[in-house]
Amino acid sequence: MSLSRKAAVAGAYEHPTRFAPDKSMFQIMAESIRGALADAGLTIKDVDGLCTTGIGMSGMGIVGFCDYMNLTPNFVDSTSIGGSSFVAHTAHAAAAIAAGLCSVCVVVYGSTAASSRFAIGTGGAGGGGDPCDQYEIPFGPTTVGSYAMVAQRHMHEYGTTSEQLAEIAVTMRLHASMNPVAKYREPITVGDVLASRIISSPLHLLDCCIISDGGGALVITSAERARDLRKKPVYVLGTGETVRHVADGHRDFLEIAPAQSGRLAFERAGVTHKDIDLAMIYDSFTITVLATLENLGFCKRGEGGAFVQGGRLRFDGELPCNTDGGGLSSNHPGMRGIFLVIEAARQLRGECGPRQVRDCNVALVHGTGGTLGTRHSGATLILSNQ
Repeated sequence: MSLSRKAAVAGAYEHPTRFAPDKSMFQIMAESIRGALADAGLTIKDVDGLCTTGIGMSGMGIVGFCDYMNLTPNFVDSTSIGGSSFVAHTAHAAAAIAAGLCSVCVVVYGSTAASSRFAIGTGGAGGGGDPCDQYEIPFGPTTVGSYAMVAQRHMHEYGTTSEQLAEIAVTMRLHASMNPVAKYREPITVGDVLASRIISSPLHLLDCCIISDGGGALVITSAERARDLRKKPVYVLGTGETVRHVADGHRDFLEIAPAQSGRLAFERAGVTHKDIDLAMIYDSFTITVLATLENLGFCKRGEGGAFVQGGRLRFDGELPCNTDGGGLSSNHPGMRGIFLVIEAARQLRGECGPRQVRDCNVALVHGTGGTLGTRHSGATLILSNQ
Protein backbone atom coordinates (compact mmCIF):
# COMPACT_ATOMS: atom_id res chain seq x y z
CA MET A 1 0.00 0.00 0.00
CA SER A 2 1.39 3.37 -0.99
CA LEU A 3 1.16 6.09 1.65
CA SER A 4 1.91 8.92 -0.75
CA ARG A 5 -0.27 11.93 0.12
CA LYS A 6 -2.80 9.84 2.07
CA ALA A 7 -1.87 11.45 5.38
CA ALA A 8 -0.51 14.81 6.45
CA VAL A 9 1.05 16.67 9.33
CA ALA A 10 -1.73 19.03 10.36
CA GLY A 11 -0.20 20.47 13.53
CA ALA A 12 3.30 20.96 14.93
CA TYR A 13 4.57 22.41 18.18
CA GLU A 14 8.00 22.63 19.78
CA HIS A 15 8.07 23.29 23.52
CA PRO A 16 10.20 26.42 24.05
CA THR A 17 11.90 25.18 27.22
CA ARG A 18 15.54 24.18 27.28
CA PHE A 19 15.72 23.87 31.07
CA ALA A 20 12.60 23.17 33.12
CA PRO A 21 13.35 21.89 36.65
CA ASP A 22 9.78 22.85 37.61
CA LYS A 23 8.18 20.52 35.04
CA SER A 24 7.83 16.77 34.69
CA MET A 25 8.36 14.85 31.45
CA PHE A 26 4.61 14.22 31.18
CA GLN A 27 3.85 17.89 31.77
CA ILE A 28 6.12 18.92 28.90
CA MET A 29 4.44 16.30 26.72
CA ALA A 30 0.94 17.45 27.67
CA GLU A 31 1.79 21.10 26.99
CA SER A 32 3.27 20.10 23.63
CA ILE A 33 0.12 18.22 22.65
CA ARG A 34 -1.97 21.23 23.61
CA GLY A 35 0.19 23.42 21.38
CA ALA A 36 0.10 21.05 18.39
CA LEU A 37 -3.67 20.62 18.60
CA ALA A 38 -4.14 24.39 18.77
CA ASP A 39 -1.88 24.72 15.74
CA ALA A 40 -4.13 22.32 13.83
CA GLY A 41 -7.39 23.77 15.15
CA LEU A 42 -8.36 20.52 16.88
CA THR A 43 -9.02 19.49 20.49
CA ILE A 44 -8.01 16.56 22.65
CA LYS A 45 -11.46 15.05 22.00
CA ASP A 46 -10.46 14.58 18.33
CA VAL A 47 -7.43 12.42 19.20
CA ASP A 48 -7.86 8.66 18.75
CA GLY A 49 -4.22 7.68 18.14
CA LEU A 50 -1.06 8.17 20.17
CA CYS A 51 2.63 7.49 19.49
CA THR A 52 5.36 8.09 22.04
CA THR A 53 8.43 6.75 23.78
CA GLY A 54 11.23 8.37 25.71
CA ILE A 55 14.13 8.31 28.10
CA GLY A 56 13.01 6.92 31.43
CA MET A 57 9.75 5.66 29.94
CA SER A 58 9.29 1.90 30.33
CA GLY A 59 7.61 -0.31 27.77
CA MET A 60 4.28 0.40 29.48
CA GLY A 61 4.99 4.11 29.75
CA ILE A 62 2.59 4.94 26.96
CA VAL A 63 -0.24 3.47 29.06
CA GLY A 64 0.73 5.67 32.00
CA PHE A 65 0.74 8.71 29.73
CA CYS A 66 -2.69 7.81 28.37
CA ASP A 67 -3.83 7.74 32.00
CA TYR A 68 -2.21 11.14 32.58
CA MET A 69 -4.06 12.55 29.55
CA ASN A 70 -7.26 10.54 30.17
CA LEU A 71 -7.02 9.09 26.65
CA THR A 72 -8.30 5.71 25.46
CA PRO A 73 -7.06 5.73 21.85
CA ASN A 74 -7.90 3.29 19.07
CA PHE A 75 -4.24 3.10 18.03
CA VAL A 76 -1.06 3.21 20.12
CA ASP A 77 2.58 2.85 19.14
CA SER A 78 5.49 2.87 21.60
CA THR A 79 8.17 1.86 19.09
CA SER A 80 11.49 2.61 20.79
CA ILE A 81 14.46 2.76 18.40
CA GLY A 82 16.28 5.71 19.90
CA GLY A 83 16.37 9.18 18.41
CA SER A 84 14.76 8.03 15.16
CA SER A 85 11.64 6.80 17.00
CA PHE A 86 9.50 9.86 16.29
CA VAL A 87 10.36 9.92 12.59
CA ALA A 88 9.24 6.28 12.51
CA HIS A 89 6.15 7.17 14.58
CA THR A 90 5.15 9.75 11.97
CA ALA A 91 5.31 7.06 9.29
CA HIS A 92 3.43 4.58 11.47
CA ALA A 93 0.73 7.15 12.22
CA ALA A 94 0.33 7.85 8.50
CA ALA A 95 0.01 4.11 7.82
CA ALA A 96 -2.53 3.69 10.63
CA ILE A 97 -4.64 6.54 9.27
CA ALA A 98 -4.46 5.16 5.72
CA ALA A 99 -5.54 1.74 7.07
CA GLY A 100 -8.46 3.24 8.99
CA LEU A 101 -7.06 2.37 12.43
CA CYS A 102 -7.43 5.94 13.67
CA SER A 103 -8.31 9.37 12.32
CA VAL A 104 -6.21 11.85 14.33
CA CYS A 105 -2.91 10.64 15.76
CA VAL A 106 -0.59 12.60 18.02
CA VAL A 107 3.16 11.94 18.07
CA VAL A 108 4.69 13.37 21.24
CA TYR A 109 7.97 13.53 23.16
CA GLY A 110 9.17 15.20 26.32
CA SER A 111 12.35 15.08 28.37
CA THR A 112 13.95 16.70 31.40
CA ALA A 113 17.42 15.32 30.61
CA ALA A 114 19.23 18.53 31.50
CA SER A 115 17.38 19.49 34.67
CA SER A 116 17.48 15.87 35.85
CA ARG A 117 21.23 15.83 35.20
CA PHE A 118 20.98 12.73 33.07
CA ALA A 119 24.34 12.16 31.39
CA ILE A 120 23.15 10.82 28.06
CA GLY A 121 25.41 8.35 26.31
CA THR A 122 28.47 8.81 28.47
CA GLY A 123 28.99 5.12 29.19
CA GLY A 124 29.60 3.42 32.50
CA ALA A 125 26.59 1.10 32.15
CA GLY A 126 26.73 -2.24 33.87
CA GLY A 127 25.26 -4.20 30.98
CA GLY A 128 22.79 -7.00 31.53
CA GLY A 129 20.14 -5.75 29.10
CA ASP A 130 21.10 -6.46 25.50
CA PRO A 131 22.86 -9.86 25.23
CA CYS A 132 25.28 -8.29 22.74
CA ASP A 133 26.52 -5.97 25.49
CA GLN A 134 28.70 -8.74 26.89
CA TYR A 135 31.05 -8.17 23.98
CA GLU A 136 31.29 -4.40 24.45
CA ILE A 137 30.42 -3.17 27.95
CA PRO A 138 33.50 -4.75 29.64
CA PHE A 139 35.68 -2.50 27.47
CA GLY A 140 33.96 0.71 28.57
CA PRO A 141 32.56 2.11 25.32
CA THR A 142 30.88 5.50 25.26
CA THR A 143 28.54 6.96 22.69
CA VAL A 144 31.00 9.68 21.70
CA GLY A 145 33.80 7.10 21.53
CA SER A 146 31.87 5.01 19.03
CA TYR A 147 31.11 8.01 16.84
CA ALA A 148 34.73 9.10 17.11
CA MET A 149 35.80 5.71 15.73
CA VAL A 150 33.52 6.27 12.72
CA ALA A 151 35.09 9.71 12.22
CA GLN A 152 38.60 8.26 12.54
CA ARG A 153 37.76 5.61 9.97
CA HIS A 154 36.34 8.17 7.55
CA MET A 155 39.45 10.31 7.92
CA HIS A 156 41.71 7.30 7.38
CA GLU A 157 39.84 6.10 4.30
CA TYR A 158 39.11 9.40 2.59
CA GLY A 159 41.27 12.15 4.09
CA THR A 160 38.33 13.90 5.69
CA THR A 161 39.50 16.71 7.99
CA SER A 162 38.47 18.18 11.33
CA GLU A 163 38.00 21.51 9.52
CA GLN A 164 35.35 19.94 7.29
CA LEU A 165 33.49 18.49 10.26
CA ALA A 166 33.75 21.84 12.02
CA GLU A 167 31.99 23.59 9.16
CA ILE A 168 28.87 21.56 9.96
CA ALA A 169 28.89 22.83 13.54
CA VAL A 170 29.42 26.40 12.34
CA THR A 171 26.43 26.16 9.99
CA MET A 172 24.15 24.74 12.68
CA ARG A 173 25.12 27.60 15.00
CA LEU A 174 24.36 30.13 12.26
CA HIS A 175 20.86 28.69 12.00
CA ALA A 176 20.48 28.65 15.80
CA SER A 177 21.35 32.35 15.86
CA MET A 178 18.10 32.94 13.94
CA ASN A 179 16.02 30.68 16.20
CA PRO A 180 14.84 32.58 19.29
CA VAL A 181 14.43 29.41 21.39
CA ALA A 182 17.78 27.79 20.50
CA LYS A 183 19.99 27.09 23.53
CA TYR A 184 23.21 28.42 21.99
CA ARG A 185 22.94 31.38 19.62
CA GLU A 186 26.36 33.04 19.69
CA PRO A 187 28.15 32.60 16.31
CA ILE A 188 31.18 30.31 16.18
CA THR A 189 33.95 29.79 13.64
CA VAL A 190 35.82 26.77 12.38
CA GLY A 191 38.69 27.94 14.57
CA ASP A 192 36.42 27.97 17.62
CA VAL A 193 35.41 24.35 16.97
CA LEU A 194 39.02 23.23 16.56
CA ALA A 195 40.04 25.16 19.71
CA SER A 196 37.37 23.50 21.83
CA ARG A 197 38.66 20.59 23.87
CA ILE A 198 38.88 17.08 22.48
CA ILE A 199 36.13 14.83 23.86
CA SER A 200 37.10 11.70 21.94
CA SER A 201 39.62 12.12 19.16
CA PRO A 202 39.00 13.48 16.57
CA LEU A 203 35.73 14.95 17.92
CA HIS A 204 35.92 18.27 19.77
CA LEU A 205 33.40 19.61 22.26
CA LEU A 206 31.67 21.68 19.55
CA ASP A 207 31.42 18.58 17.32
CA CYS A 208 29.08 17.09 19.93
CA CYS A 209 25.37 17.69 20.54
CA ILE A 210 24.22 19.62 23.57
CA ILE A 211 22.03 18.30 26.39
CA SER A 212 18.79 20.14 27.15
CA ASP A 213 15.24 19.69 28.34
CA GLY A 214 12.56 19.90 25.70
CA GLY A 215 9.62 18.37 23.94
CA GLY A 216 7.29 18.61 21.01
CA ALA A 217 4.25 17.15 19.32
CA LEU A 218 2.82 16.50 15.87
CA VAL A 219 -0.75 15.98 14.76
CA ILE A 220 -1.18 13.52 11.89
CA THR A 221 -4.49 13.05 10.08
CA SER A 222 -5.83 12.15 6.66
CA ALA A 223 -4.94 14.37 3.73
CA GLU A 224 -8.64 15.02 3.14
CA ARG A 225 -9.28 16.17 6.69
CA ALA A 226 -6.05 18.17 6.88
CA ARG A 227 -7.14 20.33 3.96
CA ASP A 228 -10.01 21.70 6.08
CA LEU A 229 -7.93 22.50 9.15
CA ARG A 230 -6.18 25.65 10.32
CA LYS A 231 -2.74 25.26 8.73
CA LYS A 232 -1.47 24.26 5.30
CA PRO A 233 -1.12 20.45 5.17
CA VAL A 234 2.31 18.85 4.98
CA TYR A 235 1.84 15.58 3.11
CA VAL A 236 3.72 12.37 3.78
CA LEU A 237 5.18 11.21 0.44
CA GLY A 238 7.46 8.32 1.37
CA THR A 239 9.03 6.59 4.35
CA GLY A 240 11.68 4.01 5.15
CA GLU A 241 13.21 2.53 8.29
CA THR A 242 15.78 -0.12 9.19
CA VAL A 243 18.63 -0.97 11.56
CA ARG A 244 22.35 -1.68 11.36
CA HIS A 245 24.45 -3.74 13.76
CA VAL A 246 27.86 -5.40 13.89
CA ALA A 247 26.75 -8.27 11.61
CA ASP A 248 28.84 -10.98 13.26
CA GLY A 249 31.87 -8.73 13.07
CA HIS A 250 31.76 -8.31 9.29
CA ARG A 251 30.21 -4.85 9.09
CA ASP A 252 31.42 -1.93 7.06
CA PHE A 253 31.05 0.83 9.66
CA LEU A 254 30.79 3.56 7.05
CA GLU A 255 27.65 2.03 5.56
CA ILE A 256 24.90 3.13 7.90
CA ALA A 257 21.11 2.75 8.08
CA PRO A 258 20.11 5.61 5.72
CA ALA A 259 21.68 3.72 2.81
CA GLN A 260 18.64 1.44 3.07
CA SER A 261 15.93 3.60 4.66
CA GLY A 262 16.70 6.53 2.35
CA ARG A 263 16.51 4.39 -0.77
CA LEU A 264 13.11 3.07 0.34
CA ALA A 265 11.80 6.56 1.11
CA PHE A 266 12.88 7.97 -2.26
CA GLU A 267 11.38 5.02 -4.13
CA ARG A 268 8.09 5.26 -2.25
CA ALA A 269 7.89 9.04 -2.57
CA GLY A 270 8.65 9.06 -6.28
CA VAL A 271 11.10 11.96 -5.99
CA THR A 272 14.82 12.37 -6.59
CA HIS A 273 17.62 14.07 -4.68
CA LYS A 274 17.31 17.12 -6.91
CA ASP A 275 13.74 17.60 -5.66
CA ILE A 276 14.81 18.02 -2.02
CA ASP A 277 14.73 21.64 -0.85
CA LEU A 278 15.56 20.97 2.83
CA ALA A 279 17.32 18.17 4.70
CA MET A 280 16.71 17.69 8.41
CA ILE A 281 19.47 15.30 9.49
CA TYR A 282 19.98 13.98 13.00
CA ASP A 283 23.12 15.72 14.26
CA SER A 284 24.19 13.94 17.42
CA PHE A 285 27.73 14.69 16.23
CA THR A 286 29.12 16.40 13.15
CA ILE A 287 30.23 13.05 11.72
CA THR A 288 26.61 11.86 11.92
CA VAL A 289 25.56 14.53 9.42
CA LEU A 290 28.44 13.85 7.04
CA ALA A 291 27.98 10.06 7.04
CA THR A 292 24.20 10.36 6.73
CA LEU A 293 24.36 12.68 3.71
CA GLU A 294 26.68 10.20 1.99
CA ASN A 295 24.51 7.20 2.78
CA LEU A 296 21.36 9.00 1.68
CA GLY A 297 23.03 9.48 -1.68
CA PHE A 298 23.42 13.26 -1.76
CA CYS A 299 27.08 12.69 -2.55
CA LYS A 300 29.30 9.67 -3.13
CA ARG A 301 30.91 7.91 -0.23
CA GLY A 302 34.14 9.63 0.71
CA GLU A 303 33.02 12.94 -0.79
CA GLY A 304 31.11 14.13 2.28
CA GLY A 305 33.96 16.28 3.57
CA ALA A 306 34.05 18.40 0.43
CA PHE A 307 30.25 18.30 0.12
CA VAL A 308 29.60 20.05 3.44
CA GLN A 309 32.02 22.89 2.73
CA GLY A 310 31.42 26.19 0.98
CA GLY A 311 28.10 27.01 2.65
CA ARG A 312 26.17 24.23 0.93
CA LEU A 313 24.25 23.37 4.13
CA ARG A 314 23.32 26.95 5.02
CA PHE A 315 19.66 28.00 4.97
CA ASP A 316 20.45 29.92 1.78
CA GLY A 317 22.72 27.23 0.33
CA GLU A 318 22.28 24.43 -2.17
CA LEU A 319 21.03 21.91 0.41
CA PRO A 320 19.81 23.68 3.56
CA CYS A 321 20.28 21.43 6.57
CA ASN A 322 18.98 21.61 10.15
CA THR A 323 17.67 25.13 9.89
CA ASP A 324 16.55 25.21 13.53
CA GLY A 325 20.14 24.87 14.75
CA GLY A 326 19.97 21.14 15.25
CA GLY A 327 21.12 19.08 18.20
CA LEU A 328 24.48 20.79 17.98
CA SER A 329 23.11 24.20 18.97
CA SER A 330 19.31 24.34 19.44
CA ASN A 331 18.23 21.42 21.62
CA HIS A 332 18.91 17.76 22.26
CA PRO A 333 16.84 16.32 25.11
CA GLY A 334 18.19 12.82 24.46
CA MET A 335 16.05 11.76 21.49
CA ARG A 336 15.72 14.42 18.83
CA GLY A 337 13.80 12.95 15.90
CA ILE A 338 10.54 14.78 16.56
CA PHE A 339 12.20 18.19 16.22
CA LEU A 340 13.41 17.27 12.74
CA VAL A 341 9.82 16.71 11.62
CA ILE A 342 8.57 19.84 13.41
CA GLU A 343 11.12 22.09 11.70
CA ALA A 344 10.47 20.46 8.32
CA ALA A 345 6.74 21.08 8.70
CA ARG A 346 7.31 24.71 9.64
CA GLN A 347 9.67 25.27 6.72
CA LEU A 348 7.19 23.71 4.29
CA ARG A 349 4.51 26.04 5.68
CA GLY A 350 6.82 29.06 5.31
CA GLU A 351 6.82 29.93 9.02
CA CYS A 352 10.53 30.19 9.85
CA GLY A 353 11.17 33.92 9.54
CA PRO A 354 14.81 34.90 8.94
CA ARG A 355 15.94 31.26 8.54
CA GLN A 356 13.17 30.40 6.08
CA VAL A 357 14.38 28.40 3.08
CA ARG A 358 13.33 30.00 -0.18
CA ASP A 359 10.83 28.01 -2.28
CA CYS A 360 10.77 25.13 0.20
CA ASN A 361 8.36 22.53 -1.17
CA VAL A 362 9.92 19.11 -0.48
CA ALA A 363 11.82 18.15 2.69
CA LEU A 364 13.73 15.05 3.70
CA VAL A 365 13.94 14.07 7.38
CA HIS A 366 16.32 11.41 8.66
CA GLY A 367 16.52 10.29 12.27
CA THR A 368 19.28 8.18 13.79
CA GLY A 369 18.83 6.17 16.97
CA GLY A 370 21.42 4.27 18.97
CA THR A 371 25.08 4.50 18.10
CA LEU A 372 26.97 4.54 14.83
CA GLY A 373 29.84 2.10 15.20
CA THR A 374 27.80 -0.46 17.14
CA ARG A 375 24.03 -0.74 16.70
CA HIS A 376 21.70 1.91 15.39
CA SER A 377 18.36 2.56 13.69
CA GLY A 378 17.47 4.85 10.84
CA ALA A 379 14.14 6.33 9.77
CA THR A 380 13.68 8.50 6.68
CA LEU A 381 10.65 10.59 5.82
CA ILE A 382 9.95 12.69 2.74
CA LEU A 383 7.36 15.46 3.12
CA SER A 384 5.83 18.00 0.76
CA ASN A 385 3.45 20.95 0.90
CA GLN A 386 2.03 20.07 -2.51
